Amino acid sequence: MARVLTVILNWRTAQMTLRAAEAALIAMHGIEGALVIVDNDSGDGSFEVMAAEVAARGWDHGPHRVRVLQSGRNGGFGAGNNFGIRAGLPDGTPPDYVYLLNSDAFPAPDAIAALLAHLENHPDTGFAGSHIHGEDGTPHHTAFRFPSIAGEFEQAARFGPISRLLRRAIVAPPLPQVTGRVDWLAGASLMMRRSVLDRIGLFDETFFLYFEETELCLRAARAGWPTDYVVESRVAHIGSASTGMKGWQRIPRFWLDSRLYYYAKSHGRAYALAATAAHVAGGLIWRARALIQRKDFIDPAHYLGDMSAHAAAWALSGFRPVAQGEAAAAARRV
Repeated sequence: MARVLTVILNWRTAQMTLRAAEAALIAMHGIEGALVIVDNDSGDGSFEVMAAEVAARGWDHGPHRVRVLQSGRNGGFGAGNNFGIRAGLPDGTPPDYVYLLNSDAFPAPDAIAALLAHLENHPDTGFAGSHIHGEDGTPHHTAFRFPSIAGEFEQAARFGPISRLLRRAIVAPPLPQVTGRVDWLAGASLMMRRSVLDRIGLFDETFFLYFEETELCLRAARAGWPTDYVVESRVAHIGSASTGMKGWQRIPRFWLDSRLYYYAKSHGRAYALAATAAHVAGGLIWRARALIQRKDFIDPAHYLGDMSAHAAAWALSGFRPVAQGEAAAAARRV
């Protein structure tokens, strides 16, 4: 029987993480495997609270033994999940599949089984992800095309004729209504074939937050292992509970770094700069329309200026990823 390792990454959301773990344990009924909670050096007592609660509930010696591990550093989303993946199963052996679940995501009782069945029945598929929805049932957009120069321009311009012309480049097309192939999926509920990770590697830990799932799915696709969106697997998701993305007043440096690094690593430095130029050009079209039509600006303050200045500095001095301590401090402020 295939064995699944569920990994939940915690950052200062101990009670919510325990709620996600409880839902995951229900969804793992009948599936061989284990669950690991990784505290990403929260520094707020999360590790101690979760370890005590896991022991009190008897999860540490149940059929799906739960371990609470301390990463020892806040290296970001990819680094924290890599820590849990490398831990393997309690007996020290690697699983057949790794299932990543956000700390603010709650799988339906059959959600994990649906992903496992899909991968077992489709041996040529590398990754499979769930239909994500809010707690009120509203679908969340988590299935995407890979970003591109044309996609950046379309996304920033927000103009119907441009969107129709570049419809094949739209990064966030309408959500699929049936199970099928997509370019990449958000990591809120994502099952990965361990043999694929052995071949292509784990998350690139240069990314602190954002674009790491995009790059990993692209790496897998280039190695011949595509990603599927599985509508039968349903997961409720709060969203941005630990990152604070919805409340950003200014785009943080680590997001800008991740975006440029994704393009530079995947397509080259010239492409990265061209993608940024396309985004700024599209953004200027949107701003002109907003002024004429008296629409409210919907981007964070100084968005285009920050993106342009960041790209210019990167072009002049070379890309320097945010130091992990600096990125973690920035994450606390947003």
